[in-house]
Amino acid sequence: MTANQTDQKLFSFELFPPKTEEGMSKLQDNVRKLNRINPLYVSVTFGAGGSTQQRTFQSVEWLVSEGIEAAPHISCISSSAEEIIQMLNQYKRQGIKRIVALRGDMPSGTGLAGRGELNYANELVSLVRREFGDHFHIEVAAYPEFHPQATNADADLKNFKRKVEAGANAAITQYFYNADAYFRFVESCEKLSITAPIVPGIMPITNYSSLSRFSDACGAEIPRWIRKRLEAYADDVVSIRDFGLDVVSELCQRLLDNGAPGLHFYTMNQSGPTLKIWDSLTLRD
Repeated sequence: MTANQTDQKLFSFELFPPKTEEGMSKLQDNVRKLNRINPLYVSVTFGAGGSTQQRTFQSVEWLVSEGIEAAPHISCISSSAEEIIQMLNQYKRQGIKRIVALRGDMPSGTGLAGRGELNYANELVSLVRREFGDHFHIEVAAYPEFHPQATNADADLKNFKRKVEAGANAAITQYFYNADAYFRFVESCEKLSITAPIVPGIMPITNYSSLSRFSDACGAEIPRWIRKRLEAYADDVVSIRDFGLDVVSELCQRLLDNGAPGLHFYTMNQSGPTLKIWDSLTLRD
């Protein structure tokens, strides 16, 4: 068992803001289906450099109107401190009390000129604490297989510790399919006296080609045995989804059974895959 273990497991979802009214209608339908799990919160992303910021505001506003706790993503890489404070004040007025604080990705083509005043997530966390005290519960990112831009594992762990020491309450991991990577990461954090809960990020497997591209880009490893099985299914979507359900459900059960404090599902705005995983799990409560 790990120090992350708690008696009550916490579950949450990630959504991205839809680009059209039709997309928003579909999102709302899926959220209502997912809400039967009674998630602790639903996080809402936005594009590089805040490119979907207004749609994020709209999605958050709708979640609040449904009585669902929303946790908007806040990125610092291409925003000024003043812009971030204005954004947080707007969320505060909406009754938001939880955020996901990230460095964020640069918009393509901006280069170094696109950087804001804050370059790292720990600086963003420090800004939030300085300006808003304990109003916001702050989630940050963690990387069990280490950030693709990290110089080495030790440097990445120290970067994570800086975020926690700056005032982060908890962390959500990048998705992974190797439970041992998560457990070893948690053990390494405990050796550095990091006690914040580290919640595993879970990505359902529904489409191999898109998953492969995304994983290669973000540094998430797909174990060779999983890749080979998925490649063998080719265009057999049903077999890919059935296999993916088995793999991810077993991963989730092992994580929960061995001390993970909960699960954060990257839903890709779909309810079906996440609900099938949920229904396969053996939960005490």
